[in-house]
Amino acid sequence: MKLIPSLLYAGCLVTGTALAQSPVTVTIGSGTPGAAIPTDFIGLSFGMKTLLPDGAGGHFFSATNKPLVTLFQNLGIAHLRMGGTTVESPPTVAIPGNADIDNLFAFVQAAQVKKVIYSLRLLETDNAQHYAETNAAIAKYIWSKYQPYLDCFAIGNEPDRRAVYSQDPTITNFVTYRNKWRQFATAITDAVPEAKFGGPDAGSGNVSWTTRFARAEKNAGILRVVTEHFYVGGAGKDVAAQQGIDAMLSPGWIAANQKLYDKMATPVLADGLPYRFTEANDHYSGGVPGASDTYAGALWALDFLHWWAAHEARGVNFHNTQWVVNDVITPDANRRLTINPKGFGIKAFDLGGHGSTEPVTISNSEGINLTAYAVRGAGEHFVTLINKEHGAGAREAKVTVAAPGAAKGATVMFLTAPDGDAAAKTGVTLGGASINADGPWLGKWKPLPAGKPGQYAVKVPAASAAIVRVPAQ
Repeated sequence: MKLIPSLLYAGCLVTGTALAQSPVTVTIGSGTPGAAIPTDFIGLSFGMKTLLPDGAGGHFFSATNKPLVTLFQNLGIAHLRMGGTTVESPPTVAIPGNADIDNLFAFVQAAQVKKVIYSLRLLETDNAQHYAETNAAIAKYIWSKYQPYLDCFAIGNEPDRRAVYSQDPTITNFVTYRNKWRQFATAITDAVPEAKFGGPDAGSGNVSWTTRFARAEKNAGILRVVTEHFYVGGAGKDVAAQQGIDAMLSPGWIAANQKLYDKMATPVLADGLPYRFTEANDHYSGGVPGASDTYAGALWALDFLHWWAAHEARGVNFHNTQWVVNDVITPDANRRLTINPKGFGIKAFDLGGHGSTEPVTISNSEGINLTAYAVRGAGEHFVTLINKEHGAGAREAKVTVAAPGAAKGATVMFLTAPDGDAAAKTGVTLGGASINADGPWLGKWKPLPAGKPGQYAVKVPAASAAIVRVPAQ
């Protein structure tokens, strides 16, 4: 296993009194920074059905949907994956036409999204449907008009699930899937010779199809990125709210990341290919009410993004099903678009996740439940501190950030909820400001007093995060 020094995790030992402090030192390493974090790392994923017009002929993805444009801009969403189950199932779902595609890319330009993965159908209930030819025509249209915004095409969704591929009589296993995928990819490259693809978009946890696909296609010259789905908590059905919150903020979810990295990412990277999560979230089956839609999700999302950035992922697209409790973007009680608290974690990563990962070491003798990440940006270090202690006995972390050779003038921004309540659904702020669709986010950095040269003290309350911005010399 390749060791990534950008993260050190201290286990969750919750003791002491509610406002007790625990000393922690986080030191930025002096070695060469790690891999650069792609500028389109932060993404969302939506089902293909979202492109279709509503009953009045309007489009959700449209340059005229100003609240959605504003939320994308405020969160820093730079990548959009269109796919999901409705790319091909049920087969009665209409295939988006040119007008739907035009509205999508008008939105992409208005929202300043950098890249799009556009999924095409694979499954055919019978061969007379001729989806290979249909896909080729769609791909040619997109390439001719919107190529600068296209990351790549994808074909199908979660083909490893028997309930999915059993709908197509020509697919019975991985080999027959890959043969059909190749047939469809060839039809597209015949129409668009420069087309590139992502795949296989395998379901959460079914790693063998991902690694076999990467190995089979690594020398084909048409695979831009290996794509995987990851819903960390598994099925959300029948999970109690507090159980969901505790799991999100536990060391077990860090261990789940590591397990998938070892099984999926390590062999894919060894094959010389990049990987991206085109669907990710805290639970599938729609999430856990009272957990997925709470402030705990913000702390988890921030940690998840940094962990995978430190482990060489090309990006993360949080899946957004209309409408379930683990969505990032969701309607409020008055049907106005807003974000659930998870969006605050995404924005916090947007503030401290541009540049190259840096190694950190941590001294945490009292075992506070805290993670730390460092990123070197343009002339600055960004150190993100996530205190996941919560509930009775949760401790504040008194952190010293040591940045050898750093200049003066450090600033800090906090991600907080009222009373440090991990179950909060409202009142969450970043930099003292909310994030909504009514206007720009107005969070502010605050000066952070320096201690000894290159050292900065910051108190990180329980169930909160801090992004420390330190000028580099």
